[in-house]
Order: sequence, then structure tokens, then C-alpha cells
Amino acid sequence: MIGALITVLFLAAVLYLAYRHLPLLSFTAAFTVLLLAYSAFGNAAEIWRGLLWLLLLCFWLLNLRPLRIALISAPFMKAYRRLLPSMSDTERDALEAGTVWWDGELFTGNPDWARLRAAPPPQLTAQEQAFLDGPCETLCGMLDDFDITHRRLDLPPAVWDYLKAQRFFAMIIPRQYGGLQFSTYAHSCVLVKLAARSVTCASTVAVPNSLGPAELLLHYGTEEQKNHYLPRLAQGLEIPCFALTGPRAGSDAASIPDTGVVCRGVWEGRELLGIRLNFSKRYITLAPIATVVGLAFRMFDPDHLIGEKVDIGITCALIPRDTAGIEIGRRHFPLNIAFLNGPVRGRDVFVPLDCIIGGLKQAGLGWRMLVEQLSVGRCISLPANATGGALAATFATGAYARIRRQFNTPVGRFEGVEQVIARMVGLTYIMDAARSVTTAAIDAGEKPAVPAAILKYHVTEMGRRVANDAMDVHGGKGIMLGPNNYLGRPYQSVPIAITVEGANILTRSLIIFGQGAIRCHPFVLREMNAARDSDHRRGVEEFDLALFAHMGFAISNAVRSLIMAVTLSRFESVPVTGPTRRYYQHIERFSASFAFATDVAMLTLGGYLKKKETISARLGDVLSALYLSSMVLKHHDNRGRPAEELPVVEWACRELLYQAQEQLHSVLRNFPNRPIAWLARLLMFPRGLTYFAPADALGRSVAELVLSDSETRRSLSRLLYRSDVPDNPLAALQTVLEKADVAEPLEKRLRVEGQKTGRVSALDLGGQIEEARALGILSEQEAQFLADYDRRVMAIIEVDDFAADELGLAHG
Repeated sequence: MIGALITVLFLAAVLYLAYRHLPLLSFTAAFTVLLLAYSAFGNAAEIWRGLLWLLLLCFWLLNLRPLRIALISAPFMKAYRRLLPSMSDTERDALEAGTVWWDGELFTGNPDWARLRAAPPPQLTAQEQAFLDGPCETLCGMLDDFDITHRRLDLPPAVWDYLKAQRFFAMIIPRQYGGLQFSTYAHSCVLVKLAARSVTCASTVAVPNSLGPAELLLHYGTEEQKNHYLPRLAQGLEIPCFALTGPRAGSDAASIPDTGVVCRGVWEGRELLGIRLNFSKRYITLAPIATVVGLAFRMFDPDHLIGEKVDIGITCALIPRDTAGIEIGRRHFPLNIAFLNGPVRGRDVFVPLDCIIGGLKQAGLGWRMLVEQLSVGRCISLPANATGGALAATFATGAYARIRRQFNTPVGRFEGVEQVIARMVGLTYIMDAARSVTTAAIDAGEKPAVPAAILKYHVTEMGRRVANDAMDVHGGKGIMLGPNNYLGRPYQSVPIAITVEGANILTRSLIIFGQGAIRCHPFVLREMNAARDSDHRRGVEEFDLALFAHMGFAISNAVRSLIMAVTLSRFESVPVTGPTRRYYQHIERFSASFAFATDVAMLTLGGYLKKKETISARLGDVLSALYLSSMVLKHHDNRGRPAEELPVVEWACRELLYQAQEQLHSVLRNFPNRPIAWLARLLMFPRGLTYFAPADALGRSVAELVLSDSETRRSLSRLLYRSDVPDNPLAALQTVLEKADVAEPLEKRLRVEGQKTGRVSALDLGGQIEEARALGILSEQEAQFLADYDRRVMAIIEVDDFAADELGLAHG
């Protein structure tokens, strides 16, 4: 019995050493001490002890680097080189874009929470807050979305003038050039506020501040280009667009067929060296009114006029609209949303070489320029627009579900609707948390490429679910377009965000995990670079260090995954106490399982993993769920951990971590190598699937926070346009919601003391109120209040109807 106990203690100690992820030499020394003690006090069978001593000998031999390089690392690197997938220059540029931030910590299996908790919270300067409270608020008051999207199909001239005068197009331009020089977080907040009011306006403002001429000029332009264009862009004297996508190159933007050939030509009456361009682009926002066109094309120099290279590569240039050969001005019509978008074409367009952004030295570097800026831009425009729409939809739906009654009950009190509203609140909180924390990281100096892809995909997809849920709760109110419908146009616009800046299916299947597994993994990129090193000796030595560190890393995560799965991670040390502590621990557990699953997939599938998009997508979903749940916890901390919003935090974390578990389960269920999958399942889920989705009771608590005028509801609406003016539905909904607490007891008294007793017989509410007043069931003041409340409710519930000619239809 004692011998068995000593054996158990010995094995537990060895597992603990692996759990702590000690370096090989430290692990070997500790294992030696443990084995000596075990041999002295244990009574294990000779063959078992012999195996342990043989294992110890192997460990010591592995610490002899020359020996292990010769016997293991060098042969393995030779085989590894054959398995290593080829990598194009464009793939390498995309891979190297941006920085590794919290996403890298999640790949370690043991994230450093101190790093995330030390990240500064997002803050607005006094100037930025004044802009939100002043020009943004004024602009929102100028916007009539039905007029914009149905009658004008454009912003009114007064709005265009106001956008230029208040420098909405210059948020990213430094003050020295006349811009506002806002932080990334402030830029995002402005777009959230505008998107909640008008998708058309938000999209119009987003493009000049996103990937385009100003952004590229700031980072790569010559001083002459900056001094000429940036002040004009800041003042609205120039309206920019950027032409990248074409009929044959959408998400695969690196394969653009548009060409620019170096040649001599005439420019402004002078013969000089330049580029002759031929291109066809589409889906270009602001193209119909642009005065300057940013253009991506493939540059060639067949006559060697500027060097020896013929295929120079993707290049970005800035071209005045009135250049001969450019065809521009027609419009696309994106799902009844009126932002200006259209094709741009050019035939034999000659421009001088100094039109290249950054000048001749940046020729051929256009793709790197684009992916470097996308590593930031994907975190801003689309996530902000989607978040603004979700915030408005959740705010409106909570109020509407409270005041809209069926069967004498607010529809929001029905369990089915209640759970839908809870999902809306939880998803909206996740979206806002991810947007806020990630943009703050950018302001702190990060360029988070993988989180940008996570936000682009998941925030827009969550926006789609929120939009669908809002329509389900509103029913016919959301279907009938008109001035009274505050959901229809935003609902129609959802696929636009899903499609642009890289289709969501591609982003999920190829980018999130495909880029993250190489860029964020602690050792994979080191191994790849070492294997490709032209200096064989240096390469094999670096490969050896990375390989054995990787092996220890994988073993440690396998052990950590097993132990935390068995214990439900209850004993994992995390830097917080209180109600959220368990979610930090669960993230630790799934981070270890994710890191282990990543190594299993990469080791067994190798380059074939690139083609197994479903496995890559699911692993990307796990990474995304861990990243987003971390953002939720950080956002909650940044806000001072308000107790009232704890149900929302719990719902969000539970939903995300449940999805992480389910996607890991799906990876194992569909993994091609079945024995490996069974072994991995034993290590990751020895107790089966133990993590559960949010409970119904939790959903009820979450829904209640927006069905009433709670602090959480007010927090979610902090960036919304809520000025109490006649054409603001959000203000009208909030006003009626605030009156509901007083109205509901009066309505109940009317039913109980009037209708159920038969004293009140009228069928319409107005008649019932009058009878109740006459009978003394309601006082004069109560009757007036209830009548006014009913009038306000009916004004919100009302939908529009039109004469046929108003809709452009023929009679009959």
C-alpha cells in the first residue's frame, strides 16, 4: 500500500514538473532527484525502475546539444524542409504584418494576465468628448435615414457641407495638416454613434478615415505628397476613394490583374517617364464623387527604364480624377443603402512616377503597405459600424418588448422572447468590449493583425445575429419600411459588413487561425525561419533550440490540459478574486487545450492543414472565443466592475467558452487521424463535455436589464443619439419605457377592478380608461397619464403606408 502511494506521489510530482513547463535541463535535474528518492523509498518492480532510469538517461543525453543535433534535430530539419509549404512574397507580407498581442498569449496555453490587465483602458480626451457631444450630436440631428435611403439616395447637401466643415473626414490626419488627430478609440466611437443613426453616413465617414489615401500617405507618402494632399483632404477640398477590388480579384486581392507599365509619355505638356495604367475596379466607396483616386495595380518595367526587374509588383498610386482615360461617376446600389459606391475604370491612363505613394522607392511594395494598414483598419470601421447598429437595435428592442403587449403581457416577459433579448444584450456587450479594448491596444502602440481578423469576422457576424433577433422581436413593425421603421435599413445593410474587407467565410477559414498559428505560436515561425536559413549551421542550431522548446511546450500543454480538465481548473492561479475568477480559470484551461490541439494538428497534418479549412476554421473559432472572453473581462475591469452588469459578463463568458468547448469537440470529432483524435480527447476531455451554455435563469436576469431603465441599459446607450426630438425613435422609446413602470400598475388595476369584474365593458383602451375614470377606478390624473402613455405607445407601434406613386409604382 505504501509502495503504491509512493508511486502515485512520484507520478504526481513528475506531472507537476511538466505542468509548470520547466526548461529541459531543470526538468531533467528535478526528475533525477525525484527518481533517486523514489528508488530509495519505493518498492516498484525492477522492470519499471529500469525503464525510469533508461528514461532519465535519455533526458540527460538530450541535454547534450551536439549529440541531439546530430541524431535528432538535423535529420528532422531535413524532413521538415520537405514538408514545409511554399510561401509567396504576398503570403509572407501578410504573415509579417502587424504585431502579436494578447492573441500570442492565448497560443502559449498559459496566458500572462498581468500583460492584459496592465493595458491602459480606453479614454477620450476633452477634445474628443467635445466632438462626440457637439458636432456628432448635431450631425445626428441632421440625418433623416428614410429620406436619405428612399428619396434622395444620398446625404443632403447640408450634411455634406457639415461633414467637410467639421472635418469628419480628417479624424486620422494630424493637426499639423489641419486634421483632428483623434485616437483610434475616439475614431471608433464616432463611427459607433453615426452607425446607430445612419449606416449611409457612417460608411461615408468611415472610408476617408480607413484604408485609403490619407492612411497610406501618413505612413508611406513623400513629404511633398503629404504637404499637398493631407491639408486638402482635411478641409474636404479633396474627396478620396481607394480602388483595390476588381471583377476578377475580390478577397484574393493579391492577384489583381490591373497593370501599370513604365514608359515615356506626356503629362501637362511635358514628356517624362511615367506609368501607363489599365484597370477595372468595382465596389469602390465614394468613387462617384471622388476627386482623387487611390489605386492598387501591378507594375511592370519591360524596357528596364527604372531598373533590371520587369515585374516590380503591386504598387499604390494617387491619381487626380480628371486624368485623361479615367471613367468614373456611375453608381452601384448596395442593398438600398445610399452611400456612394461605384466602379472605376481606366484605359491607357498615363501618370508620372511621382504619383506612386511614397515615390519610386515604394514601387512594388503596395501589398505590404495594404496589409500593414489592414492589420489596424479591420479593428475600426466595420466593428464600429456593426457595434453601433447592435447597440441601437438592442436598446430599441428592450424598450419595444416592454411596451408592446400581447395577451395582457409585455412580449419581453415571454420566455422565448426573453432568451432572444438576453442573447442580443450578451452579444452586444461582447462586440462593444472587443471594440473598446482592442482599439485601446492600438492607441498603446499595438498593430494586432490576428485580433483585427477576429473582430472583422465575429463582430460583424454577431451584428447579423442581433439584427435578426431584433427583427424577430419587432415582427411586422420591423418589416414595413418607412419613416417609422428604425430597423429595416440597418437590417438590409448587414451583408455589406459581412462581405467587404475580406469575405467572412474566407476570414474564418483561412486568416484567423492560418495567420495566427504561424505568427502567434511561440515556436513555429522560429522553426520555419531556421529551416529556410541559407546558413545551414546557424539554421540547424536555431532549429534545434526551437524544436526542443516546442516539444516541451507541447508536452506541458497536454499535461496542463488534462489536469485542468480533471479539476475543472479550480486550482489554477489567476490574478483576480470575486465573481469573475472562474472565467479567468476556464480561459486558462481552454487556452492549454487549444495550444495542445494546435500542435497536434500541425504535427500530424503539416502543410495539409492549410487545405483542411474546416479544422482551421474551428481552431480559429476557439482562439476567437478565448480572445473575446478575455476582452469581456478586461472591459468589465476597465469599467470598475459594476455589480449590476455581472449577469451580462457571466452570460457573455459562458456563451463564448461553451463555444470554445464545442469547437474543440468538433475538431476532434472530424480529425482525419482517428487514433490521435482519441488520445487528444482523453487529454482534453477526460470527464466528457463539462462546460455548459448560459442557463435560462441567467438569460432572464440579462434581459431584465434592458427591459427596464437600468444602469446597464444606460451604459449600453452611452454613444447613442438620444436627444428628445420628434424624429428620434430611440428617444421616443426611452421616454415610453421610463413611463412603463408607472403605467403597468394602472393597467393592471384597470384589468382587475374593471374588466374582470365586468364594470368596464369597452373594447378599446381609450374607452376603458374613460369608463374607469368615471367609476373612480382611476383618478383624473391617472387616467390622463395612462391615455398619454397609450398615445405614445401607439405612435411607436404605428407603421407607415404609402400611395402607389410615392413608392414609384403604377396604380392598378
